[in-house]
Amino acid sequence: MMTNLNLTDMETCYKVFRSDVWRKLNLTEDGFGFEPEVTARIAELRCKVYEVGISYSGRTYEEGKKIGWKDGVRTLWCILKHGLIKKRAPMRSQNPAASDSQPVESS
Repeated sequence: MMTNLNLTDMETCYKVFRSDVWRKLNLTEDGFGFEPEVTARIAELRCKVYEVGISYSGRTYEEGKKIGWKDGVRTLWCILKHGLIKKRAPMRSQNPAASDSQPVESS
């Protein structure tokens, strides 16, 4: 909704980029802020995004899942920060014509 991309799940952690696209992203987040930031940056570059289905079996808390409500709050903050606030660190390439047709895969 914030990026105008039609994605089913940005948090799956499987992402593939061409190296020239990756170098333009200028990412600053880590942890649960990574996915919202990378999604916003890809939208800014106007890259083509392809979703590919994956099989996934989530872990239980006993198996090592350590996510909690604070992680959800952090993710929401990053979605707002990178999706709404227009003051962002400058991208490494400011030539939108060069990036209009760069494919990026996401699941």
